[in-house]
Amino acid sequence: MNAAAPEKMAAMISFDIPPEVLNQLEPYAHLARTIMRPQARHYDEQEHERPYPFIHAIWPLERARHQQLQAHAAQEFTDDEPDLDVLFSILLAELLSWGDAGQFLARPGGRLGGTAVAAAGTSAQKVHFLERFAHSDAPVWGAMAITEPDAGSDNSAMRTTAVLDPDTNEWVLNGQKIFITSGALSLVESDGICIVWATVEPNAGRQGIKSFVVEAHTPGVSVSPGMDKLGIRASDTVIINFDNARIPYDHVLGDLEVQTQNTTRGFAGAMKTFDASRPAVAASAVGIARAALELTKEALAAAGIELDYTRPRHLQTAVERDLLEMEAQYKTAWLLTLKATAAIMHGRTNRLDASMCKVRAGTAVVFVTQKAVELLGPFGYTRAALVEKLMRDAKINDLYEGTRQINLLIVARALLGYSRRELK
Repeated sequence: MNAAAPEKMAAMISFDIPPEVLNQLEPYAHLARTIMRPQARHYDEQEHERPYPFIHAIWPLERARHQQLQAHAAQEFTDDEPDLDVLFSILLAELLSWGDAGQFLARPGGRLGGTAVAAAGTSAQKVHFLERFAHSDAPVWGAMAITEPDAGSDNSAMRTTAVLDPDTNEWVLNGQKIFITSGALSLVESDGICIVWATVEPNAGRQGIKSFVVEAHTPGVSVSPGMDKLGIRASDTVIINFDNARIPYDHVLGDLEVQTQNTTRGFAGAMKTFDASRPAVAASAVGIARAALELTKEALAAAGIELDYTRPRHLQTAVERDLLEMEAQYKTAWLLTLKATAAIMHGRTNRLDASMCKVRAGTAVVFVTQKAVELLGPFGYTRAALVEKLMRDAKINDLYEGTRQINLLIVARALLGYSRRELK
């Protein structure tokens, strides 16, 4: 490499957000400031009340955005022409989670269900299943159902089954899914969809797992009352039961041939969803961390404590050093998230970066929010301060979309070259 190469490479790296993306974010920033943050405490206290002021305010924006996504669906993206919609979605997750993570998770639109269809569906499936998010007058939700009582991180233990009925050419689903975000909103309270992972051959492990599109109001599908949670309490989180629920033959995501073959294609196609969703979860964690950091710095500044970045660390007080560490963890998590996002924007694989940013953001947000409570003392522990809520909201980012331990295994496999069996 010649001497000019590093300078050239550095000149190519920019963290400036394109003006067109900033302009798109502004109405959402207004909602975060004026609706989400002021109502955050209310919906935390009233867990199963839907945040309709936020839902109805954001739906026109989300519907217009889905129309834009449909228009760009067939476009190929390269280093010269990155997909700015991806960057926008990550910045939006950070921004709305700064407003309130619970309400953010109640946001209408395709969400995880739409991400799964976009990642693994055929062109025809994308049009058929996603157009509702672009044209419905009423809010519509998408969800994804993977976790089961006996199958969390180990998907090979999945017991929800899909059996093809040759007489009617329909799939018959039986089983139970738990901790499903927007499960009631997608299947009962709107004309939405839920992507359900089920096995067509229980003894085949991951090779038998496929993704099925279950539409709202399908007979045989029942949804429990909302689950009581530690944090993100405005989010609709439910148990879904499938009792001989029948869905059309062509509701398997991807090519129909995967239904009769025990290959990993169905599972691998579904796993692409995580490559896209893990940076979004990391961005949400970063948004919560930023909110906690800002509230802490504001409270300490009112008490006369402000950081002086020109002073050496060893001359800082213990409180100032904690603030510096909070900032460092917040910023490193955000940079890793942007790195994972950049890969998707340019049409490159991001599995390693997606897991790395998910791990880092999950640990960072837990650290930052706990420190926020500590630094504000007894006041920080009370419900008069929002930081205790942020601490409760934070932990979920270390758990869903793959726990920290699972994502560390993915990182280890990629960096060390070990197989899944060797690490197990």
